Amino acid sequence: MKKKIVSIFLAASMALSLCACGDAAGNTAAPAEGTQTGDSTTVSDATADNEATDNVAGEKETIALKVWGSQTDQELLKELCEKFASEHPENDWEFEYGVVGEADAQARYLEDPAAAADVFSYPDDQLITLVQADALYEVTRNVDEIKSANAPGTIDAASYNGVLYGYPMTADNGYYLYYDKSVLTEEDVKTLDGILAAANKAGKQVHMDVSNGWYLASFFLGNGCQLTLDENGKQICDFNNEKGLEAAEAIRAFCNDPAFVTGDDSVLQGGIGDNICCGISGPWTSASIKEKLGDNFGAAKLPTFTCGGKQVQMGSFLGCKVLGVNTQTAHPVEAMELAEFLTNEESQARRFEVLGYGPSNINVANSDAVASDPALKALAEQSQYAISQHVNGAYWTPAEAFGAELEGHSTGDLQTMLDQLVEQATAE
Repeated sequence: MKKKIVSIFLAASMALSLCACGDAAGNTAAPAEGTQTGDSTTVSDATADNEATDNVAGEKETIALKVWGSQTDQELLKELCEKFASEHPENDWEFEYGVVGEADAQARYLEDPAAAADVFSYPDDQLITLVQADALYEVTRNVDEIKSANAPGTIDAASYNGVLYGYPMTADNGYYLYYDKSVLTEEDVKTLDGILAAANKAGKQVHMDVSNGWYLASFFLGNGCQLTLDENGKQICDFNNEKGLEAAEAIRAFCNDPAFVTGDDSVLQGGIGDNICCGISGPWTSASIKEKLGDNFGAAKLPTFTCGGKQVQMGSFLGCKVLGVNTQTAHPVEAMELAEFLTNEESQARRFEVLGYGPSNINVANSDAVASDPALKALAEQSQYAISQHVNGAYWTPAEAFGAELEGHSTGDLQTMLDQLVEQATAE
């Protein structure tokens, strides 16, 4: 069974090769001691051996690097950066950490490229825009090793026109259902109708961030609608056709159910195990939800939902997270070394251990620990109904507005609302 799960998981990663989104350090040295002020850490030598090396090599260069990561990643990011510094005593290292999640990386970079991080993570769907903005250094060091260490789909997702522009970090940029096994059974979570019935009976709520276009698309994709890019990069979106209208009616019915609750991931993380019995999210919330639910932790593919009088499997997006190096960095070689270290086998294993993130590294993905993880098993099962995220920036705002209207129990004409969504999403 484990081999089957791993096979599905890696197949999902390889499927990303349709989309345009290192070796192990092997060193177990503890992080170097350092002094931290605010969000900056200066890592200095902690051993007499390093001092002796200094005397031979002469005065060291101080390398200052700014690194962006999500709020969830901050603690581990600092741990790994300090470990990198301890393994590279030839320099003194100063790290400045910024809280910028993957979804916001592109926008924050474009605001002021010179002030952006030297090393930052982004979802694969932002790659083309970042390359066109001359934001990303081409990966030129240890390219063959990086390619062989990671699932082929994630390498393709981090490449553009055959050039590698980033370091694959995860292969789990997708979503599925988390649920409280003390409230819902495996049979309940197969259908949205079953979930809502059980939730209402127990006086619990069902969470989904419908005003987030990433999740909203699940209903439309499940019913056969298209959201992709043509060969010229133009957005294709047909959510306003007959199938789209059926999906919109299903979304409205869901939002009007007494058990429905919306909000971002913090609402789900805070409420699950209490007032919330299940919700849709991804691996980035796995650790906190496991902690809340304990033995009642459950994960499953997305449910089917009633659409046009029949049961339809919810679709989803599946992508990967990539670490990139800013073309405006003053230290490109060192930034590349850091990016490679932060995404190597050992770091990905640690990231899975601490945060539950699904690895792009083949060896880590094949490990028993990953194969036995129920959340990644759910992701692998959902990947059969997922597509690569071929979406440009014009889609997100109208999708958010459409979802927000339904969350607010709008009684507006759905066809008119869908026409507006598609018109704005496909505007050039």
